[in-house]
Amino acid sequence: MSQKIRCAIAGFAAGLANGFFGAGGGALLVPLFTRLAKIDDRRAYASSVAVILPLSIVSAVVYYLKSDLDFALALPYLAGGLAGGLIGGRVFKRIPTVWLRRALAVIIVYGGVRFLL
Repeated sequence: MSQKIRCAIAGFAAGLANGFFGAGGGALLVPLFTRLAKIDDRRAYASSVAVILPLSIVSAVVYYLKSDLDFALALPYLAGGLAGGLIGGRVFKRIPTVWLRRALAVIIVYGGVRFLL
């Protein structure tokens, strides 16, 4: 199977996760970027953000058209998310890669345990 097809399948999986759960696509993409595309961890984290933004917009439009999107509920989270994204993006280069990996692993495990229970 060609590299482009494997990457498209990975993108499809990320889109499904984003569409089903409203999150998780980036968590799928980071390890796939490092394995399939053979890029370093920092570029994988940054690239996953670039992929997730349009996927999130598409998912939000679909939810909006189905009348399942509550903008009033989402706005305070958006404000905090913008601030967190700006700060995270600025300090990203200063954090050792091993700690980025560990933080992502903790977030994934925490989310998985929370959803199971």
